[in-house]
Amino acid sequence: MPSAELKPEQFRGYPPEARKLVTNDLAALQRLPLSFLPSLLREVIDYDFKFPAERKAIEKELSNLSSLSVQQTKDWFQGFAQIRLSAQLEQFDWINSPAQFVEQLSSYLWTTHQLDAFRVAALAYAERLRAAVPQEVPPMPRLGITVVGQGVARAEEPLFRKLRPHGAYFSRIQPENGLKVLLDAVAARAKAHPVAYGHWYIDGGQEAVHDPGLTCISYHALEPARTALSSKIRVEIERPGMGPETLRTVLAQLHPADLGLDHVPDGSAAQSGDAVLDRFQVKLLTEGSGTQVFSTTFAQWAAREALRRAQPLTLLVRFAPRQRQKPMNEMLSGTDGHAELDPMGSLIDADNAAYYNWLNQRRLPGAEQSSFLVWFENHGEVVAIGPSMARGTESTTATDLQTLLSWMT
Repeated sequence: MPSAELKPEQFRGYPPEARKLVTNDLAALQRLPLSFLPSLLREVIDYDFKFPAERKAIEKELSNLSSLSVQQTKDWFQGFAQIRLSAQLEQFDWINSPAQFVEQLSSYLWTTHQLDAFRVAALAYAERLRAAVPQEVPPMPRLGITVVGQGVARAEEPLFRKLRPHGAYFSRIQPENGLKVLLDAVAARAKAHPVAYGHWYIDGGQEAVHDPGLTCISYHALEPARTALSSKIRVEIERPGMGPETLRTVLAQLHPADLGLDHVPDGSAAQSGDAVLDRFQVKLLTEGSGTQVFSTTFAQWAAREALRRAQPLTLLVRFAPRQRQKPMNEMLSGTDGHAELDPMGSLIDADNAAYYNWLNQRRLPGAEQSSFLVWFENHGEVVAIGPSMARGTESTTATDLQTLLSWMT
């Protein structure tokens, strides 16, 4: 169906806020080419379950599209208008299943040698949108904290080699009560600037005692959901003809209720009763490769997605030992209740992940004023990065984490 024929009643299957958003800007959507529109609807259909930063971005994009004249719309989307679609794609229910449409579109573009043309059109649109809708500066400088090396007595190789050139390396930080100091600092920022989903604590193991005002997710608390997901994956991969693409489609259709994340029987962190956070956790487990079985992968992917989607003002990520690698089918079997842990391998994973956490934080607005700290848990090694930290320097001065944080922020 052509986008020009869109009618309000065709969106009655959308959640209430998303439906309201679409119908308010329906005239603008009717002018968009079909090669582009489902990609936008894929975000809009989940509007009710998105973080405030994502909602604001969608609202601004739709507002900008509505402000364009007919001729401006043609100019903005001329690259997309030149993409040829198959009759099968045109007849697909892209209104109610935009994500599935986009998957099929990607395959079609590849087989018809139109992927490069689509990429050029997408980059041109993104550049115009950035110019028309500038990103907002955060209300306070961001602070990222990564804690690595839980359970490791001594690192076998020098740590933080990728991060040291960008900040100051401290080798004599007093480690006593270090995690509590960091969590208290995060809580203090949350109290000073209370923003929904603005201050996060992600733990790759069992979360420590923390302020309830923080948005918290942990690998341990999600164990029931991970077990339920592994069971579903085992059932699906045993079906005749089940391939990776079909499995991905099945996983994409899972909801929090399918993994037991839609109620609060015991007040645990995993069963938050928060529809937005529940959806986020489902996507972590179903879209991230290895997040169900490797705690370090879970923590890294959760940090990446939290930064990308929620754009928090504060993010503390703590890595914990993961299980040793085994064949994937064996790890998904659920028969080994006492998986062997690999603290040293996990430290290597976390050291690399800390660097990517910093890079992902740098992609957010206000990057020049943001700060980042990585700490070798229960040891004296820290790298601190920020406007007040001299790049590529080393310090052997004895101090503590609380003092160091005061220097950074």
